[in-house]
Amino acid sequence: MSDSAINKVGATTGNWLDERLGASGVVKGFSRKVFPDHWSFMLGEIALYSFVILLLSGTFLTFFFVPSAAEVVYDGPYTTLAGQHVSEAFDSTMHLSFEVRGGLLMRQIHHWAALIFVVSMIVHMFRIFFTGAFRKPREINWVIGMILAILAVVEGFLGYSLPDDLLSGNGLRIAQGIVLGIPVVGSYVSFFLFGGGFPGEAFIPRFYTLHVLLIPAIMLALITFHLILVVVHKHTQYPGPGKTNSNVVGFPLFPIYTAKAGGFFFIVFGVTALMGALFTINGIWVYGPYDPSPIGAGAQPDFYMGFLDGAVRIMPGFVEFTVWGHTVSPNIFLPTLVLPGLMVTPALLYPWIEAWVTGDKREHHLLDRPRNQPTRTGLGVMAITLYTLLWISGGNDIVATHLHLSINDITHVLRVIVFVFPPLAYLITKRICLGLQRKDREKVLHGRETGRVFRTEEGEVFELHAPLSANDRWLLVGFDSPEPAQALPATDSSGVRRPGGALEKVRQKISKFYFEDRVAPVTPAELAEAHHHGDHEEISASGGGDEKHAISSGH
Repeated sequence: MSDSAINKVGATTGNWLDERLGASGVVKGFSRKVFPDHWSFMLGEIALYSFVILLLSGTFLTFFFVPSAAEVVYDGPYTTLAGQHVSEAFDSTMHLSFEVRGGLLMRQIHHWAALIFVVSMIVHMFRIFFTGAFRKPREINWVIGMILAILAVVEGFLGYSLPDDLLSGNGLRIAQGIVLGIPVVGSYVSFFLFGGGFPGEAFIPRFYTLHVLLIPAIMLALITFHLILVVVHKHTQYPGPGKTNSNVVGFPLFPIYTAKAGGFFFIVFGVTALMGALFTINGIWVYGPYDPSPIGAGAQPDFYMGFLDGAVRIMPGFVEFTVWGHTVSPNIFLPTLVLPGLMVTPALLYPWIEAWVTGDKREHHLLDRPRNQPTRTGLGVMAITLYTLLWISGGNDIVATHLHLSINDITHVLRVIVFVFPPLAYLITKRICLGLQRKDREKVLHGRETGRVFRTEEGEVFELHAPLSANDRWLLVGFDSPEPAQALPATDSSGVRRPGGALEKVRQKISKFYFEDRVAPVTPAELAEAHHHGDHEEISASGGGDEKHAISSGH
């Protein structure tokens, strides 16, 4: 078929579809949608592409996996387990790993993609947090991201449990203990999940349905809604020349961004496949089938569940007590259900908390530099520190054996530093941010250090500074630095008592916590004063400066 014939067929088909669907206007407008270009935006793309890889590899795995706990005798090529009584789920996973061409590679690609998905989502969420991308009008997208992160953890745990090997069985037993720790209804919930006593034969089909059908469908719907909101709200961007709250500076979706995104997808796919080919993960043949009696030494969950395991390990056992003949075990309930709730709930509500504290109801499409929001950045680092310490606690036995230390001493130390280090990390991070802000302020007022020193005939020594360009200076001064909320009189001008007095006092105290330590950006008046005193011979209050000259600054 000639090129003209192909073009004619394509034009006819396109015209037929456009007349019935009216798609040309949508495609034209969408293809011109501009997206900014910055490396940190690729974190969300990695999460999206990893999810696509999970769907593709997971579909392949469903062709061979048997979601049944029924007992069979293993007679596969792995002779070490020959004659062992195993579940059909374990047997089919072994068959997939050793007898299906490419099966082991697909299993490992699937597992690595799951880990990459969770990691990229967590890092992506922290990027959004530190840069303030959650502010109006993106609060809903922030909540969607949080729900996706929670679902990703649950989805990973369900998939991790399906092979019914010793390691996943031990993790499942811990999960069942956590469920039993729920006051009053724990035993009922456990019986519902496992279809009776643990482990039973009902949990694998139930977990399989949740893992391959329900949760992926919810996640796919949330991701679709998330992408729609990204288009509706337009993409955030970092401050820079020509960038405002009313525009987006970048590349159009088609053809530039589409080509870049497509290439990046294959890079992510290639790296994931390479990891699956070179690095063994979840070798169930090493652990063997699940048996409630033994447990493997040094058994560790995947990293995203490690913080829960660590919280349980360092929780003191003496908090368990008996009431009217019934044992109450908050040493399980508190670290596994209350603690995650205390961590997740403020994170979900944070966009509204910060908006309430600042009183800021504006739309924000320009991102913050983390240093310009020291309290928010400090809180984020505090959360990361707490998570890291809990994660390390989940491997206290590994730390003890590798460093030849007492596991009891390690546990006692972790019980202390889990309360000490996060606030310390907050204070250090906040002071670093304030120091960086002061450094930026100094650079605006006195120019950029050149490393050159000038000595006058009188012997006085000056460091030579170079003036900043107008664009560089704008990046260092173009940010908001709110002041703490001021207390209002108890009554208004008419003598009527103001509503919400107690709540307003709380807001003022939190506002003071947020903004009491602040470094205000340099104002034009301050630049003019610096110029007037001779500290800035080349920089005027209106901006600009001769890059070819140096500024002498001596104090």
